[in-house]
Amino acid sequence: MGLVVVLGGAAQVNGFALGGATVIPAEYPDAVRQAWNSLPEDVAVVVLTHEAAAVMGVDGAKREGVITVVMPP
Repeated sequence: MGLVVVLGGAAQVNGFALGGATVIPAEYPDAVRQAWNSLPEDVAVVVLTHEAAAVMGVDGAKREGVITVVMPP
């Protein structure tokens, strides 16, 4: 079974750890890009905050075999 990762600003993502998600707080654009590029191979779903998705751009937030969803603003 693959991991569920929630990536973005700490205030928006930290609560998801209570549900068993792997939380990666990333407050700044460079941190978002670095976190995305460092995702483990066994990730199945990535939930991005609206801000993190904007940093990645529409095409940048795609990864083969990974479901990517964006939180509403």
